[in-house]
Amino acid sequence: MTDTVAPPPVAVVAEAPAGGRRRPYRVGRPGRSWLVTRTVLLLIGAAITLFPFYAMVVLSFKPTGPVTFPDSLLPWPISTEAYDQVIGAKSVLRWMWNTIVYSVVSVIGVLLFASMAGYAFAKKRFPGKETMFWSFLAMLMVPYHVTMIPTFIVISELGGVDTYWGMILPTLANAQAVFLMRQFIASLPDSLFEAARLDGCSEWRVYVSIVLPLIKPILATLGVFVFLWHWNDFLWPLIVGQSLDMRTLTTGIASLQQENVALNMLLAGSVVAFVPIFMAYLIGQRYFQEGVATTGIKG
Repeated sequence: MTDTVAPPPVAVVAEAPAGGRRRPYRVGRPGRSWLVTRTVLLLIGAAITLFPFYAMVVLSFKPTGPVTFPDSLLPWPISTEAYDQVIGAKSVLRWMWNTIVYSVVSVIGVLLFASMAGYAFAKKRFPGKETMFWSFLAMLMVPYHVTMIPTFIVISELGGVDTYWGMILPTLANAQAVFLMRQFIASLPDSLFEAARLDGCSEWRVYVSIVLPLIKPILATLGVFVFLWHWNDFLWPLIVGQSLDMRTLTTGIASLQQENVALNMLLAGSVVAFVPIFMAYLIGQRYFQEGVATTGIKG
């Protein structure tokens, strides 16, 4: 009995229409109506997001008096009376200086200690490294308010109430910053560190000459986040800075609400507090985007 082999299937090729080429079919390209709809939705979302900032700025330039809506949201008349009183007040300038010291020193300390700890956890070998790292990382699971009272008791017993170091010291141990530094440094190639050690570089020289230049993107990203957090921090400066001279902008502006200060002065103080945050983001924007883009890339 002879096996019958089925003939191979014949490919059927569709003929092109006479008189021209076949029109290509574009898959997945959105239509014009969808692009217009998406643009309109994005513009509406941007307007809703920016409206509170617009209202804050416009109302801060209004003369002292009753606020009526929607007339008060118009950009005229313009008066700098509130800014003259805010900037000229000695207490506000003192609060601004306290906030700058608290934010800048905390950023420098957090980046320094987090980068050193991240380098040790990522590239060094020592007994108990993993246990120590995950124990330190477990601090992220503990609510901040749980440790606030014990921290204040320790700072108070050491004489740190109404002092800069009492306000700054407890914020330097940042578990999230250590974790991000460790993950970023772990992606750097080990050959760089081995070559540096073969050339006779000490660990401090390796850290300064190799680690710090390579982690500039994550340093800038963390720096922006830590600066924003400390600049807007309210609860801890309120507890530690109990006197009028040790208040920050957030606690000082909040205290003005209890003194029946005019609305335009409160919003002028809010604008003054917002400008340094916006400037910090503009300065670190390029490194911030670079850090986000390179996160997770292995060397």
